[in-house]
Amino acid sequence: MAAALGAVTAPVPAHARPTGTGEGVAAGRYVALGDSYAAGAGIPAQSAGLCLRSDRDYGRVVAAALAPAGYTDRSCAGAKVGALTLPQTDAGAVVNGPQLDAVAPDVSLVTVTIGGNDLGTSDLGFVDVVATCASLAVTDPLGAPCRAHYGNSLSGRLESAASRLAGALRLVHAKAPRARVLVVGYPSVVPDDPAKCLGRLPITTGDVAFLRSVLGELNDRVADAAETGHATYVDTLNPTRGHDGCSAEPWVEGLLPTAPALPLHPNATGERVMATAVLNALGR
Repeated sequence: MAAALGAVTAPVPAHARPTGTGEGVAAGRYVALGDSYAAGAGIPAQSAGLCLRSDRDYGRVVAAALAPAGYTDRSCAGAKVGALTLPQTDAGAVVNGPQLDAVAPDVSLVTVTIGGNDLGTSDLGFVDVVATCASLAVTDPLGAPCRAHYGNSLSGRLESAASRLAGALRLVHAKAPRARVLVVGYPSVVPDDPAKCLGRLPITTGDVAFLRSVLGELNDRVADAAETGHATYVDTLNPTRGHDGCSAEPWVEGLLPTAPALPLHPNATGERVMATAVLNALGR
C-alpha cells in the first residue's frame, strides 16, 4: 500500500480538480466506497455477504437522485482505510476486493466514508471503543475510566489513518482525473449533552463526553485528509445532531436498535439524511 500511495504523492494539478455540479458528475459513473456507515449495514435489504450493503444506503439514494451513467457500490462493513487499496479479509477469507479497483477514468463521482474502524483493534472500530467504555464503567461509575484507559492512543490511530486516507484520495485522482471526490463524515452517534444518555447507554457520563470528543476528532481528521487529498468534505454530524442514539427520534441507532440497523449506526432515515448532505454538496 505504501508503495502504491507513494507513487501519487505529487499535488493534483488545479485543472484536474473537478468543480462541477450534480449535473456534471451524473455524466459518468458513480462509485461509492467506505465502511458500514456507507454500506447502511443492518438496513434491509442486504447484499454482498459480510459487507452488509443495503439497497437503502446513502450511495444508493444519491445514485437514484443523480441517475448517473453507471453506479458501483464497493462499501463494506468492517472496512478500514487499508481496504481501499488491499483486499478485505475475515478469518483469512477475502470479503471484498480492494475498493479502489472500481475507480477508473470514466468515473465522475466518488464518495467515501472511512476511518472510524481504524479507531479499534478489531473490525468494529468506534463500536469497539464504545464496548470498552461500557466494560470499564463499573470500575469508576462517576468518573471517565475509558478516557483514562485510552489516553492519547486514539488520537495517534486517527492521525495515522488520516495520513493513509489522504494518500488513497490522491490515488483516486490519479485513477479518475475528472472525478469529483467527496469524503463523507460520520453522523452524530452520541449527543452534545452526556446526561441525555443516562439509562440509554451503559457508559459513565464522563465517558459519553469522551466518546463525543473522539467522534469530533474523527471527523476533524477525516476533513483534514479530504483537504490534503483535494477532496470535498461533507459534514453529516450537524445534519443529524439531536437524532443520535440517545435521542427520542434516533436517525443513528443506540446499542439496542429500535429500527433495522447495526448498533450505533445510521438507520434508513439517517442514510437518507447523509445522502441529502452529499447532494447539497453537489449543488443538487
